[in-house]
Amino acid sequence: MPIRLIVGLGNPGPDYEGTRHNVGFWFVEELARRESAFFREEKKFNAEVARIRLAGQDVWLAKPQTYMNRSGSAVVAIALYYKILPEEILVVHDELDLMPGCMKIKKGGGNAGHNGLKDVSEKLSTADFWRLRIGTGHPRSLGLSQQVADFVLHRPSAEHREQIQECLTAALKCATDIATGDMTRVKRALAPFSSPRTPKTEDSDKDNA
Repeated sequence: MPIRLIVGLGNPGPDYEGTRHNVGFWFVEELARRESAFFREEKKFNAEVARIRLAGQDVWLAKPQTYMNRSGSAVVAIALYYKILPEEILVVHDELDLMPGCMKIKKGGGNAGHNGLKDVSEKLSTADFWRLRIGTGHPRSLGLSQQVADFVLHRPSAEHREQIQECLTAALKCATDIATGDMTRVKRALAPFSSPRTPKTEDSDKDNA
Protein backbone atom coordinates (compact mmCIF):
# COMPACT_ATOMS: atom_id res chain seq x y z
CA MET A 1 0.00 0.00 0.00
CA PRO A 2 1.43 3.43 -0.90
CA ILE A 3 2.46 5.96 1.75
CA ARG A 4 0.45 9.16 1.38
CA LEU A 5 1.49 10.98 4.55
CA ILE A 6 5.00 11.28 6.00
CA VAL A 7 5.05 12.84 9.46
CA GLY A 8 8.25 14.07 11.04
CA LEU A 9 8.06 14.25 14.82
CA GLY A 10 9.65 17.11 16.71
CA ASN A 11 9.08 20.23 18.75
CA PRO A 12 8.35 23.59 17.09
CA GLY A 13 10.45 26.71 17.53
CA PRO A 14 14.10 27.71 17.09
CA ASP A 15 15.11 26.47 20.55
CA TYR A 16 14.54 22.86 19.45
CA GLU A 17 15.73 22.95 15.83
CA GLY A 18 18.99 21.06 16.24
CA THR A 19 17.98 18.76 19.10
CA ARG A 20 17.84 14.96 18.93
CA HIS A 21 14.06 14.94 19.42
CA ASN A 22 13.68 16.82 16.12
CA VAL A 23 15.23 14.20 13.88
CA GLY A 24 11.82 13.60 12.29
CA PHE A 25 11.58 17.27 11.36
CA TRP A 26 15.02 17.10 9.78
CA PHE A 27 13.93 14.29 7.48
CA VAL A 28 10.75 15.89 6.12
CA GLU A 29 12.48 19.26 5.79
CA GLU A 30 15.22 17.72 3.67
CA LEU A 31 12.70 15.81 1.57
CA ALA A 32 10.66 18.97 0.96
CA ARG A 33 13.80 20.89 0.04
CA ARG A 34 14.88 18.18 -2.39
CA GLU A 35 11.48 18.29 -4.09
CA SER A 36 11.40 22.13 -4.12
CA ALA A 37 8.36 22.15 -1.84
CA PHE A 38 7.60 24.57 0.97
CA PHE A 39 5.92 24.05 4.32
CA ARG A 40 2.97 26.25 5.14
CA GLU A 41 1.19 26.59 8.44
CA GLU A 42 -2.22 24.91 8.49
CA LYS A 43 -4.00 25.96 11.67
CA LYS A 44 -6.84 23.51 11.10
CA PHE A 45 -4.27 20.72 11.47
CA ASN A 46 -2.00 22.36 14.08
CA ALA A 47 0.82 21.47 11.71
CA GLU A 48 3.08 22.75 8.98
CA VAL A 49 2.29 20.90 5.77
CA ALA A 50 3.92 20.51 2.36
CA ARG A 51 2.81 18.55 -0.70
CA ILE A 52 5.22 16.75 -3.01
CA ARG A 53 4.85 14.40 -5.97
CA LEU A 54 6.59 11.04 -5.87
CA ALA A 55 6.04 8.28 -8.43
CA GLY A 56 3.19 10.31 -9.92
CA GLN A 57 1.21 10.64 -6.70
CA ASP A 58 0.68 13.28 -4.05
CA VAL A 59 2.49 12.74 -0.77
CA TRP A 60 1.84 15.03 2.18
CA LEU A 61 4.66 15.98 4.54
CA ALA A 62 3.80 17.21 8.01
CA LYS A 63 5.49 18.73 11.04
CA PRO A 64 3.07 18.83 14.01
CA GLN A 65 3.25 22.14 15.85
CA THR A 66 1.63 20.83 19.02
CA TYR A 67 4.84 19.75 20.78
CA MET A 68 5.95 16.15 20.88
CA ASN A 69 3.57 14.66 23.42
CA ARG A 70 0.50 15.89 21.50
CA SER A 71 1.67 15.02 17.99
CA GLY A 72 -1.26 12.68 17.39
CA SER A 73 -3.79 15.51 17.16
CA ALA A 74 -2.16 16.86 14.02
CA VAL A 75 -1.68 13.42 12.49
CA VAL A 76 -5.30 12.36 12.90
CA ALA A 77 -6.59 15.73 11.67
CA ILE A 78 -4.60 15.45 8.43
CA ALA A 79 -5.51 11.78 7.98
CA LEU A 80 -9.23 12.45 8.39
CA TYR A 81 -9.19 15.49 6.07
CA TYR A 82 -7.41 13.68 3.23
CA LYS A 83 -8.96 10.27 3.95
CA ILE A 84 -5.60 8.65 4.65
CA LEU A 85 -5.54 5.24 6.34
CA PRO A 86 -3.13 4.48 9.21
CA GLU A 87 -1.22 1.99 7.02
CA GLU A 88 -0.66 4.83 4.52
CA ILE A 89 1.21 6.86 7.15
CA LEU A 90 4.95 6.88 7.87
CA VAL A 91 6.09 8.52 11.11
CA VAL A 92 9.78 9.49 11.25
CA HIS A 93 11.20 9.83 14.75
CA ASP A 94 14.27 9.70 16.97
CA GLU A 95 15.01 6.32 18.53
CA LEU A 96 16.90 5.93 21.82
CA ASP A 97 17.26 2.18 21.40
CA LEU A 98 19.36 2.56 18.24
CA MET A 99 22.86 4.03 18.18
CA PRO A 100 23.69 7.06 16.03
CA GLY A 101 24.24 5.84 12.48
CA CYS A 102 21.57 3.15 12.83
CA MET A 103 17.97 3.12 11.65
CA LYS A 104 15.14 0.71 10.98
CA ILE A 105 11.76 0.86 9.30
CA LYS A 106 8.85 -1.18 10.56
CA LYS A 107 5.07 -1.28 10.73
CA GLY A 108 3.27 -1.34 14.06
CA GLY A 109 4.79 -2.31 17.38
CA GLY A 110 5.20 -0.58 20.71
CA ASN A 111 6.25 2.96 21.50
CA ALA A 112 9.33 2.24 23.65
CA GLY A 113 8.50 5.21 25.86
CA HIS A 114 8.42 7.70 22.97
CA ASN A 115 5.70 10.19 23.87
CA GLY A 116 5.16 11.31 20.30
CA LEU A 117 4.58 7.78 19.05
CA LYS A 118 2.38 7.05 22.04
CA ASP A 119 0.12 9.99 21.26
CA VAL A 120 -0.06 9.16 17.55
CA SER A 121 -1.09 5.59 18.39
CA GLU A 122 -3.71 6.78 20.88
CA LYS A 123 -5.21 9.41 18.56
CA LEU A 124 -5.33 7.04 15.57
CA SER A 125 -6.70 4.28 17.86
CA THR A 126 -4.16 1.91 16.31
CA ALA A 127 -0.42 1.28 16.21
CA ASP A 128 -0.75 -0.06 12.67
CA PHE A 129 1.26 2.66 10.91
CA TRP A 130 4.81 2.70 9.56
CA ARG A 131 7.74 4.09 11.56
CA LEU A 132 11.19 5.11 10.40
CA ARG A 133 13.32 4.93 13.54
CA ILE A 134 16.45 7.10 13.37
CA GLY A 135 18.98 6.20 16.06
CA THR A 136 20.28 8.83 18.47
CA GLY A 137 21.61 6.48 21.11
CA HIS A 138 20.62 6.45 24.78
CA PRO A 139 22.57 8.45 27.37
CA ARG A 140 23.46 5.19 29.18
CA SER A 141 24.64 3.46 26.00
CA LEU A 142 26.75 6.53 25.19
CA GLY A 143 28.26 6.69 28.68
CA LEU A 144 26.53 9.96 29.56
CA SER A 145 25.02 10.93 32.91
CA GLN A 146 22.16 12.97 31.40
CA GLN A 147 18.56 12.08 32.09
CA VAL A 148 16.65 10.98 28.98
CA ALA A 149 14.38 14.03 28.97
CA ASP A 150 17.43 16.29 28.98
CA PHE A 151 19.33 14.18 26.44
CA VAL A 152 16.66 14.29 23.72
CA LEU A 153 16.32 18.08 24.06
CA HIS A 154 20.02 18.68 23.43
CA ARG A 155 22.00 18.71 20.21
CA PRO A 156 24.06 15.63 19.33
CA SER A 157 27.83 15.89 19.08
CA ALA A 158 29.28 16.75 15.68
CA GLU A 159 30.26 13.10 15.18
CA HIS A 160 26.79 11.81 16.04
CA ARG A 161 25.14 14.51 13.94
CA GLU A 162 27.18 13.32 10.96
CA GLN A 163 26.16 9.70 11.61
CA ILE A 164 22.50 10.69 11.88
CA GLN A 165 22.85 12.63 8.62
CA GLU A 166 24.19 9.51 6.90
CA CYS A 167 20.96 7.76 7.88
CA LEU A 168 18.81 10.62 6.65
CA THR A 169 20.64 10.72 3.33
CA ALA A 170 20.22 6.98 2.80
CA ALA A 171 16.54 7.11 3.77
CA LEU A 172 15.89 10.02 1.41
CA LYS A 173 17.17 7.90 -1.46
CA CYS A 174 14.33 5.48 -0.65
CA ALA A 175 11.61 8.15 -0.76
CA THR A 176 10.11 6.99 -4.05
CA ASP A 177 9.98 3.36 -2.91
CA ILE A 178 8.42 4.50 0.36
CA ALA A 179 5.76 6.42 -1.56
CA THR A 180 4.89 3.42 -3.73
CA GLY A 181 4.79 1.16 -0.68
CA ASP A 182 7.65 -1.09 -1.80
CA MET A 183 8.78 -1.66 1.78
CA THR A 184 10.63 -4.86 0.93
CA ARG A 185 12.98 -2.85 -1.25
CA VAL A 186 13.22 -0.10 1.37
CA LYS A 187 14.13 -2.58 4.11
CA ARG A 188 16.79 -4.10 1.89
CA ALA A 189 18.29 -0.66 1.18
CA LEU A 190 18.32 0.29 4.86
CA ALA A 191 19.59 -3.09 6.13
CA PRO A 192 23.24 -1.92 6.33
CA PHE A 193 22.11 0.62 8.93
CA SER A 194 20.32 -1.86 11.18
CA SER A 195 23.28 -2.25 13.55
CA PRO A 196 26.47 -0.32 14.34
CA ARG A 197 29.17 -0.78 11.77
CA THR A 198 32.47 -2.23 12.98
CA PRO A 199 35.27 0.34 13.10
CA LYS A 200 38.02 -0.36 10.55
CA THR A 201 40.96 0.46 12.79
CA GLU A 202 41.84 0.49 16.45
CA ASP A 203 42.21 4.29 16.31
CA SER A 204 38.70 4.73 14.94
CA ASP A 205 37.44 2.41 17.67
CA LYS A 206 38.94 4.77 20.25
CA ASP A 207 37.35 7.74 18.52
CA ASN A 208 33.94 6.12 18.72
CA ALA A 209 34.23 5.14 22.38
